[in-house]
Amino acid sequence: MSMMRRALVAAVLALAPLLSASAAVAQSVLRVAMHADVRAIDPVFSTAYITRNHGYMVFDTLFAMDANGEIKPQMVDRFEASADGLTYTFTLRQGLVWHDGQPVTAEDCIASIRRWGARDTLGQTVLGFVDTMTPAGPDSFTITLKEKTGLLIYALGKPSSTVPFMMPKRLAETPPTVQISEVVGSGPFVFRRDEWRPGNKAVYTRFDGYRPRAEPPSGLAGGKVARFDRIEWLVLADQQQAVNALLAGEIDVLEAVPHDQAPLLEADRNIRMWNANPLGSQYSFRPNHLQKPFDDPRIRHVLWHALNQEDFLQATVGNPEFYSVCRSIFVCPSRLMTEAGMDGLLEGNARRARELLKEAGYDGTPIVLLHATDVAALANLAPVAKALLERAGFVVDMQAMDWATLVSRLQKRDPANAGGWSAYASSWSAADILDPVMTGFLNSRCERAMIGWPCDPEMERLRDSFARETDPARQKEIAAAVQLRAIAWTPLVPLGQRRDRMATRSNITGIVPAPVTVFWNMSRQ
Repeated sequence: MSMMRRALVAAVLALAPLLSASAAVAQSVLRVAMHADVRAIDPVFSTAYITRNHGYMVFDTLFAMDANGEIKPQMVDRFEASADGLTYTFTLRQGLVWHDGQPVTAEDCIASIRRWGARDTLGQTVLGFVDTMTPAGPDSFTITLKEKTGLLIYALGKPSSTVPFMMPKRLAETPPTVQISEVVGSGPFVFRRDEWRPGNKAVYTRFDGYRPRAEPPSGLAGGKVARFDRIEWLVLADQQQAVNALLAGEIDVLEAVPHDQAPLLEADRNIRMWNANPLGSQYSFRPNHLQKPFDDPRIRHVLWHALNQEDFLQATVGNPEFYSVCRSIFVCPSRLMTEAGMDGLLEGNARRARELLKEAGYDGTPIVLLHATDVAALANLAPVAKALLERAGFVVDMQAMDWATLVSRLQKRDPANAGGWSAYASSWSAADILDPVMTGFLNSRCERAMIGWPCDPEMERLRDSFARETDPARQKEIAAAVQLRAIAWTPLVPLGQRRDRMATRSNITGIVPAPVTVFWNMSRQ
């Protein structure tokens, strides 16, 4: 062997450990461009989907919805119900620990259920059936009902905002209207608050103390195996920048592909496209019932004539392959889908809208319409709404801001002209709007309702009837009645459905299709 060749071999051997270490680092870090910036870190306090996604990284749930829509035990090892259907006993899996090393206890879970149930629409309904929740030992507890309901297990496995995440009792005792002071979960990843830079990145590291279930992952259920040591959620507010970063290999995952950029990504053999959320999402318009002009139900009803689903879907998605006109409050298709009362509505009938607006005595009070500019899926909603509402005769003051600022603004009950708001448009995961009790914007419990605060005893009577009903045929009848009441009272207006895709580098595998973007089971080849 020549001296030059010997020197080359020696150099390669000397570099081998460094190359191996570099490969290990590449395998252990996943860089992701998420759909929004993490500003709120308490998934009970905030209903923002980015906070919900953050919750699934850090926290775990007693039950979870699998890929078939069935509710399966998650933190729970086994449970049983008494013959009369009034007492449920739950036993936790062995070896569950919090990120601070303390064991998960029954008292932690009871406190977590209470905090979640005080905030969540479905939780409020279910806790209304609960008589007592008591520990039966360190790792088991009982829930006794005042009367039967088929919603208890379903609620504890609720897949989307607000999710019944479990947290230590000391955190779960925080009032639900106050954000928790620290983030300690028992899930597969640990939130690195010391590295959290709002506007820049959020960092999660693998929790070595997590013990996944033995079953393979299915939807949000099954074994949550964390294969990356570190996951970085990077804030790339400009969608073109995010696409370019994925094409250049600077990031590994783009959570939500802008529909106009999809052809560019599809043409690159180093990129893979995934239908990560088969259920899709529904756009929704939410009026504020506390403030003028939408404190008047006659003026709210005009929205059904003024707005047109096709206009919103063309502006936000564009490609009919990835959107659907759906004149149903509940998902199309789904068991409770109905077009009851929808004849002639959501077609942008400006002439009829102007007639009804005049009959209602609209005095020109401006609609303060909040416009989220930094979330691609939402950015075109407010401009379309503004154009349609002005065509119908409304005066519209559209105010632009980033999504995090908008979410904060929504909590304000001040008059619209004094820092409050009149309306905004958003998107709901289909997993959030499958029935009258789960659908958050149908909650009409006045001060206890979601932002927008509708107050309607008749809607609450219908939702309560649905919660007590076990006959599927009768449930469908109640769902149709709920939609008719929603058209009369207008807690929301559905704006159509879309289906998003995720994009990754071609060497990223193990994507779990689910109604929430999850990062367990994901790996790099």
